[in-house]
Amino acid sequence: MTSAPAWLRGLAGRDDVGGHPWFAAHPAPVGARRRSAVLVLFGPGPDGEPDVLLTERSHTMRSHPGQVSFPGGAIDPGDDGPVGAALREAEEEVGLEPSGVDVLTVLPSLYLAPSGNAVTPVLGWWPAPVPVRVVDTREVARVVRVPLDHLLDPARRFTAAFGPYRGPGFEVADLFVWGFTATLLDAVLDLAGVSRPWDRDVVRDLPDSVRSPWMRMIDEGEGA
Repeated sequence: MTSAPAWLRGLAGRDDVGGHPWFAAHPAPVGARRRSAVLVLFGPGPDGEPDVLLTERSHTMRSHPGQVSFPGGAIDPGDDGPVGAALREAEEEVGLEPSGVDVLTVLPSLYLAPSGNAVTPVLGWWPAPVPVRVVDTREVARVVRVPLDHLLDPARRFTAAFGPYRGPGFEVADLFVWGFTATLLDAVLDLAGVSRPWDRDVVRDLPDSVRSPWMRMIDEGEGA
């Protein structure tokens, strides 16, 4: 029996997650070339209220430098599927003890067409959080536990924009959260029934700190 809050248990018990518009629009093909898993980990914060574990990727990485993500990575042959991969990666990246996580469910895999990567979110609850830290500095610059109330605050929400791209965004803990991570958070909060209305007409461009080199090249080309 897990101590996870009712809203999180309710999400874990849903059998219609695949029907959510975002999940339905990005189903992973059976023969996806690359497969990864991420750990969407909630737990009680210092004040007892729920928070979620996020990381800021190293700014020296070639892929998605400086962007906010969930702990996770590629599913290796020796892993016990997505759950094993998500827990192993979290241990390697932030020092998380896998035995301290209640795995609630595995959500449907999502296909990221630009990278050919099928990503499986693993939903977990951390009943007794312990300190976490940056372990692998090659991949992680910062580890943050973001209060759920901050994610739900309409004043911290907006539509992130880059060129034709439009998607959910969050500004929390001095982090600009966008892309896959923000959209997955948005879907999880919606499916859990805890979302609050926010103004999607508030649009913010991606700051330079979260732009990949190819994004900067596009901007330079447009400004030439």
